[in-house]
Amino acid sequence: MKIAIIGAGGVGGYFGAKLVKAGHDVHFIARGEHLKAIQNNGLVVKSILGDFRVANLRATEKITEIDQPDLIILGVKAWQIKEIREDIRKVLHKDTVILPLQNGVLAADELSEKIDKRNVLGGLCRIISKIESPGVIHHIGVTPTIVFGELDKSITERISGIDRIFKSAGIESTISEDIEADVWRKFILICVSGLLAVSETTYGELRETKETRQLMIGLLNEIFLLSKKAGVKIESDFVGKAVAFIDTFPPSSTSSLTRDVWDQKPSEIEYQNGSVVKMGEKHGIETPINKFVYSCILPRELKARGLR
Repeated sequence: MKIAIIGAGGVGGYFGAKLVKAGHDVHFIARGEHLKAIQNNGLVVKSILGDFRVANLRATEKITEIDQPDLIILGVKAWQIKEIREDIRKVLHKDTVILPLQNGVLAADELSEKIDKRNVLGGLCRIISKIESPGVIHHIGVTPTIVFGELDKSITERISGIDRIFKSAGIESTISEDIEADVWRKFILICVSGLLAVSETTYGELRETKETRQLMIGLLNEIFLLSKKAGVKIESDFVGKAVAFIDTFPPSSTSSLTRDVWDQKPSEIEYQNGSVVKMGEKHGIETPINKFVYSCILPRELKARGLR
């Protein structure tokens, strides 16, 4: 199977390197100094599960240079999906499968606006990782996991085959029977990233301070209530489980959105707390904490995108 990793950052770089290490045919899409480092020296992965390096990698900047991959794993930021989907469409064959691992709940829908829906899966990943320096991926926390499934909730041979590939590479993977619900579960969790950004805290600082812990729980509850209104089937005790999971994160860790906001880079705020606010208005659900987080970050987001 020919695999393309579009976006070789903390997510795509880690999972792509694992697939290469297991002997799979992988082509990376990256940019800038990171791309040069991959082309010249391969990828170094520093991981809490053990460091490793893969060399002699195929990497390019242009999606259109990939020749009809069988599986495309998308590791780009959520807001970049709209920018690249036309180029993705150009390199597909009729059975190519696209697996988006973006934060938020819109990736599959945005892909399907330009690409035949039968080529698109639903997916998510769990990992705390980042580009430490060009060509170096640092896996900081959480057991790296990919959860994916058919959008119509069917169990097909193609997803079983992809699952076997992931497991052959030592990647923990799960075939979801309801990928919409699983994507929403992660969406609820990841929206804490914006609260980290505005409170200028790590996960440890946020959860260990009574006042910010209460804000965190309130933010999660708002999105949980929104999910119920939207008809997503999530268990009634999910918020408690989410808080317990966040309590396991390394105390000094943050998230990619948090770091992007702090570094004055474009972020996924529109696809996280911004989406909560917009869907809340659509469904008549009050989301005051998410609205506060979104509103605080928005001026910096506009500056980062050169719009102010």
